[in-house]
Amino acid sequence: MGKVAFLFAGQGAQYVGMGMDLVKNFERAKNVFKKADEALGYRISDICFYGPEEKLKETANTQPAILTHSLACYFLLKEEGIVPDVVAGLSLGEYSALVAAESLDFEDAVRVVRKRGIYMQEAVPLGEGTMAAIIGLERRVVLEVCKLASDEGVVEAANFNSPDQTVVSGHVKAVEKALKIAREKGAKKAVMLPVSAPFHCSLLKPAGEKLGKELEKTNIKPAKIPVISNVTAEIVKDPAAIRELLIKQVSSPVLWEDSVIKMKELGVDTFVELGPGRALSGLVKKIDRSLTTLNVEDSESLANVMNYFRGNR
Repeated sequence: MGKVAFLFAGQGAQYVGMGMDLVKNFERAKNVFKKADEALGYRISDICFYGPEEKLKETANTQPAILTHSLACYFLLKEEGIVPDVVAGLSLGEYSALVAAESLDFEDAVRVVRKRGIYMQEAVPLGEGTMAAIIGLERRVVLEVCKLASDEGVVEAANFNSPDQTVVSGHVKAVEKALKIAREKGAKKAVMLPVSAPFHCSLLKPAGEKLGKELEKTNIKPAKIPVISNVTAEIVKDPAAIRELLIKQVSSPVLWEDSVIKMKELGVDTFVELGPGRALSGLVKKIDRSLTTLNVEDSESLANVMNYFRGNR
């Protein structure tokens, strides 16, 4: 067995009921959700467990909810002595990765991502911005598509997820035009995403500036486990660099494909996704089918991962 990477879920993976099974079965998970409630001053645990879905989908709730669920999974694995050689997270998930690397305290991370969610939502008035997924076109073609559609407003590549999947972000009209051009250029699929803001594009720069002020007040320590940055797809350990990249991350494209390739170069052959859903595992398989993917989001998947590691050590 080669090295192990832990991957942490990003926004969009949330669902009502997430984490409830873990809290019912494990005291450690219960404590993680309790700490999140105390840090935020309201019961994010109730929103995770009972919704309603509309409330969970509010960015200011989604971000701390996913982070809390993801880290409940992480601490349960850590208790069993299952720890990663390297960590990474998609967008919001990078904060979970930094907590796992002991660069951020859990309570600080919960508070910061709630503020991050608020700032990201405030940056562009509701209904003015959106995101869309383009499947079946190479990266360079998607960049060309964005250029051709930019006469309608801002439209930029936001996530380079896998060799044939790129997410674009920007003004609604510009994104709609980009989808039309993408289809004309032979995209297998070009669809709007159900998001409330145009994440990871230049329209979000004001959110990054506000977040920067929040991060200045936050204690960031040197990472004890290598963290792969979304912005550079390189290892980041230094607190000043971590802070700077978290600010840039809000309005910069997420280099997810490059990050997975980097981890593979570091000797990683097993990826464990932590938190709601299996979206990241799917992307890893699209990048390289030979890589092993596992996930932890409830008691059953936790038991499967524990059994896997017991049998491969």
